Amino acid sequence: MIAWLLPLAGFAVEIFGGFWGSRKSRVAAWMSVGCIGIGFVCSLSALLIWGGSNKWTVLHGADTHGTSHADAGHDAENHAEPAHADHETSQAHTGDAAVSHVSPDSHTSHDPAMERGQTVFSGTLYYLARFGSLDISLDYYIDSLTLVMFTMVTFIATCIHLFAMGYMSEELTEEYVDHNAHLANGHHVHRPGRYYRFFAFLSLFCFSMLGLVLAGNIFQVFVFWELVGICSFLLIGFYTERKSASNAANKAFIMNRVGDFGFLIGLMVLWTFFGTFRFGETVNENGEVIQAGLFQMLPRDESGNVLRDAESGDVKIGAVTASEPSGKRTIPYSLLVVAGLGVFAGCVGKSAQFPLQTWLPDAMEGPTPVSALVHSATMVAAGVYLVGRFYPMFVQEVLLTIAYAGCITLFLAATIAVVATDIKKVLAYSTISQLGYMMLGLGVFGWGAGLFHLITHAFFKSLMFLCSGSVIYGCHHEQEMPKMGGLWRKMPITAFTMLVGVIAISGLAVPGSASLLNYFLNNESTVWTLWDPQSTPDQIEETIASKGRDTVIARLAEIGISTDEESKLTDSISELRKMDRKSLDDALSPRRILPVAFSGFHSKDAVVATSLAFTKANPSHFLLFIVPLVTAGITAFYMFRLWFYTFAGKPRDQHIYDHCHESPWIMTGPLLALSVFAAFCAIGGEQGPLYLLITGDQPSHVAHGVAAAAGSGQINLPGSHAVHEVHSTAGTFALIAAASGTFIAWLLYGTTMVNVAEIKRQLSGLHGFLTNKWHFDELYDALFVKPAHIVGKFCAWIDKTVFDGIIHASAKLMVLVSKWDRIFDESIVDGFVNLVGNSTFAAGRSLRVIQTGRLRQYVMFIVVGVVALFAILFTTFPG
Repeated sequence: MIAWLLPLAGFAVEIFGGFWGSRKSRVAAWMSVGCIGIGFVCSLSALLIWGGSNKWTVLHGADTHGTSHADAGHDAENHAEPAHADHETSQAHTGDAAVSHVSPDSHTSHDPAMERGQTVFSGTLYYLARFGSLDISLDYYIDSLTLVMFTMVTFIATCIHLFAMGYMSEELTEEYVDHNAHLANGHHVHRPGRYYRFFAFLSLFCFSMLGLVLAGNIFQVFVFWELVGICSFLLIGFYTERKSASNAANKAFIMNRVGDFGFLIGLMVLWTFFGTFRFGETVNENGEVIQAGLFQMLPRDESGNVLRDAESGDVKIGAVTASEPSGKRTIPYSLLVVAGLGVFAGCVGKSAQFPLQTWLPDAMEGPTPVSALVHSATMVAAGVYLVGRFYPMFVQEVLLTIAYAGCITLFLAATIAVVATDIKKVLAYSTISQLGYMMLGLGVFGWGAGLFHLITHAFFKSLMFLCSGSVIYGCHHEQEMPKMGGLWRKMPITAFTMLVGVIAISGLAVPGSASLLNYFLNNESTVWTLWDPQSTPDQIEETIASKGRDTVIARLAEIGISTDEESKLTDSISELRKMDRKSLDDALSPRRILPVAFSGFHSKDAVVATSLAFTKANPSHFLLFIVPLVTAGITAFYMFRLWFYTFAGKPRDQHIYDHCHESPWIMTGPLLALSVFAAFCAIGGEQGPLYLLITGDQPSHVAHGVAAAAGSGQINLPGSHAVHEVHSTAGTFALIAAASGTFIAWLLYGTTMVNVAEIKRQLSGLHGFLTNKWHFDELYDALFVKPAHIVGKFCAWIDKTVFDGIIHASAKLMVLVSKWDRIFDESIVDGFVNLVGNSTFAAGRSLRVIQTGRLRQYVMFIVVGVVALFAILFTTFPG
């Protein structure tokens, strides 16, 4: 929790420092670096403690994948038993490892789960609101994947923060001149420096990503998902005065909202039918399950297929609460597919997968440290992480869609990178391609392989982006590789560390302790096939016949099972089958010959091997192996093209070369640190600590998946033995492809033997097609942007002509009515009133003639009036 909240503290420090501190001070930035650095120490400590406390899982990951979400499929109907003892019983037969379910207030107590050797913590930090049965809360879900992601994100973020302190030093000024932004009069933009603002956004970015990783429910994931998107918008558009940066930020924001629309649909389907957003179970103080999580509610068969009702075809959902009978509710299988595709749509947008891949290269308009963070440990990694985290909820149709989306993406992006000349754009398309590899691995049931590549890629891709930033910094913000060349003499540290990253991503390897042939031929397929409980007697006989009896006996002898006579071979195989997976894995480990290779070889090799195993089980999907294999060679080509173009040969622009210089220590130090991890983080490959830590909580329908019955009409899931069987073959092909791509790159750009300009001229059509990025921007412009403009103009016309016309007509009518009202008021109403007033005034003025104010006159009038009155009375009444 501390590691999660520390970046938020760094954000607050930066904000306050920006308001009240000096723009020339680095203090707030150092505070931000310190916060994320302490977060890394906390994360690493937790990971080491976790690995030590779960030694069985770490050392024998292939045999201990039973976790809370892993075993969702086998006994989903038993997960909501009210009695704790019954709950433990239900878990005992669903997997090899117990599950840790921590009560909502468990964060204030000790760690009972650690004492019991359990492997998952899930609970609630804080309840925000309740709407009926829906709890809006801050939940956490901690397993080995969570801790590995935390350690990776915080370490890379620490290196990037340090690098950025040097790279962004130009912002340490009261007046910064942006030479890439111009006013209407042609002058450069002058603005205050934004050093503190950059680090504030960077810290908030890390906080958002860590919150997404820690989230214990899918709604909380969505909240931090959107916060990550907002931070990326702010950082990509950091140079807001530049039109290109503003457009790139808007493009990233809009295209991610397209994917998020599907994400929301998936959330609504899940809530409607499952009644909860939580991943793990919620238990009370007595250890009783009071609410089930999403990962426990889908029943699966032994092959990993979701079980459907025989009559309706719907899927029976496990009970949400202990008081509810399990299987009472169902979800149509089609809606389960819709929910999975909806969630994946969000991942497509965030991880720039086909067809929403076009925003990521434009995101290079942000500062290079932002590009390094976005392309390695945060935003684009979020989509792959969510696919891995939400894996138990994906049915086969969704996973196949994920595989093909990744397959298309990895090839498209790699071909565009071949012709890109901007050093950051090459790395951007490389990121898209590598994300495609991860999605492909996850889609072909290589859960561990896909996430393994996610972690290794984060290290070498952040390294290469920072190296490109060092080149740009040393070359005074020049990014075009054709203007570079020979820079290794001026920037030896940058050139060396970039070469480490290039070798890692290319997947090159040198076999160690044995010849190349011996390494690839020394595989375990024979033993694993004989041991596999799913192998039929016919398969065993076929294996013995194809490998030869002597070879089988030799393989068994290597693990301590001797066979003296032919009649005893069956007994030897029976003895082999009595061994559990852990014991067999231990017995085979000393015989494994691992190549001397950097991290990318091991992780990409795992993805290619998994795709080959899937293709063997499902031959109609052969492209899922052919395309990534070919792309492995393309990857090596364009990455070595980048290195030769930039660092090798002679300078192509003497002015740039003369003024080029190595970056300061605060920038080269992180490069050296990252180069170590890029090279050796995957040491041991799939038997190494990183892979076994990642797969310690692997979903059981992947870890223990076996081929579905023939003719079932479903996708066949390759078992773990199938991957072992083809691993050597896949590794051989992948290494040959990478070596071929490297050789061609050296031939074209590392020597002068081939005229590259002539090749470009002869392939001008293809080169133009790839330079225009397969015309996806033009296609989307024609399909969406221009129609949107047309609709906008039509709506504007409707607004001006119809709605404004009605409003204007009503206004004119009101003016006319008001005029007639004025006439009526002035002529009739005011005329009558004025007439009465004027008459009264005239009468009053006429009376003033006889009202002189003289007493004699008034006495005379009285006398005259009395006489007149007397005369009238006398005349009228004479008597």
